[in-house]
Amino acid sequence: MYDYMCTYSGQMLKPLELRPEDIDPLDIAHALSLLCRGSGHLVHFYSVGQHCINCAKEAKARGWDRRVVLGCLVHDASEAYLSDIIRPVKKHLSNYMELEDRILLTVYQRFGIGDLTEEEYGKIRRIDNEILENEIPVLMSRPEDTQPAKLFSEPDFSQRDMKAVEEEYLRMVKELMESQEVI
Repeated sequence: MYDYMCTYSGQMLKPLELRPEDIDPLDIAHALSLLCRGSGHLVHFYSVGQHCINCAKEAKARGWDRRVVLGCLVHDASEAYLSDIIRPVKKHLSNYMELEDRILLTVYQRFGIGDLTEEEYGKIRRIDNEILENEIPVLMSRPEDTQPAKLFSEPDFSQRDMKAVEEEYLRMVKELMESQEVI
C-alpha cells in the first residue's frame, strides 16, 4: 500500500517503477502548477510549472526544434512524482538524482523524446540555467550581483493562478505532441 501514490487523475502508481504508459500529462501539469520553486523562498508563489512554461517559450523563441521545446517543458516533470529539492541540496543526494533521472527518462519516453542527444540535453540544461539566472533578481529577496543571461523571450515571473498555469501547460503539451500523434 505505501509503495503507491495516488495521482491527481486517480491512478495508483509506484513512483519508483513508473512506465511510460503510467505518465498522464494532466498529472504533471496539475502537480507542477502547485509546486513552488525555491522551496517557497520567493517574494511570491511561482510554480515549477510556470518555470517550465517559461523554459519552453525561451527554446521556441530561439528557434530550437520541437523536441528541445518539449524537453524544456517537461524537464522538471519528475518532480510531479518526487517533489522538488533545491539545487544546493539535490547535488548531495546521489540516490535522489538517480531516481530523478530514471523517472525523467520515463517521462521523455512517454512524450517520444527518450532518445534526446547530448546536444539536445545541453540546450535544455542551458535554458533551465538561464531562466534561473533571470528568476533570481525578480523572485528572490537577495538577488545575485551578476547580470542575468540575455533571453530571447519575455518570461512571466508574475504570481499566476495555478489553474491557469495547469491549462497553459496542457495546451503546450498538446500543441507540441500533435505533430507526433502521441498523447
